[in-house]
Amino acid sequence: MIEIPSDLHPDLVPLTFLLGNWAGAGVHDFPGSEKCNFGQEVSFSHDGRDFLEYRSHTWVLDSEGNKVKPLESESGFWRVGKDRKVEVVMVRDDGVVEVWYGELADKKPQIDLATDAVARTSASGPYSGGKRLYGYVNSDLMWVGEKQTPEVPLRPYMSAQLKKVVSPDDVAEMARNLGDLPDDGIAFFK
Repeated sequence: MIEIPSDLHPDLVPLTFLLGNWAGAGVHDFPGSEKCNFGQEVSFSHDGRDFLEYRSHTWVLDSEGNKVKPLESESGFWRVGKDRKVEVVMVRDDGVVEVWYGELADKKPQIDLATDAVARTSASGPYSGGKRLYGYVNSDLMWVGEKQTPEVPLRPYMSAQLKKVVSPDDVAEMARNLGDLPDDGIAFFK
């Protein structure tokens, strides 16, 4: 179930499905780097202003699902404009800063994004743009990323399926709210 926080900026209501902490796994495969399975932790949060704050950390997993080494980290800010247009500013640990534009799908929690601008430091590898698709499917956050370099045309390179993480604070809040249930617990379902 998706809840809209009372202090969420009204412009962000269409992005409510992203809010929270997410964790899961996916596959990374791009020419010039080793194909691997990865783990991922993502958070989307807000402070009442007109943007969501985004953070993502990924790491390489071994064949038994253990963390081996960091893969990629990125953070940024997501906004929704007129006509359900989405804009994202993102910075990645490899020295890349991106501006993404896209839109929310009609009548479903899905976002298509494409890079509009890319800036790179001298330490970053070749990169010229990308596309991403995020979707809320059966209570999971799923995404696929495509990227291109001057040498490699646009192609999928990462995808993951993430589950909502329930923190101890969330569990404590749910437990506090249980006081509102009928004593027998059965009347709640009538």
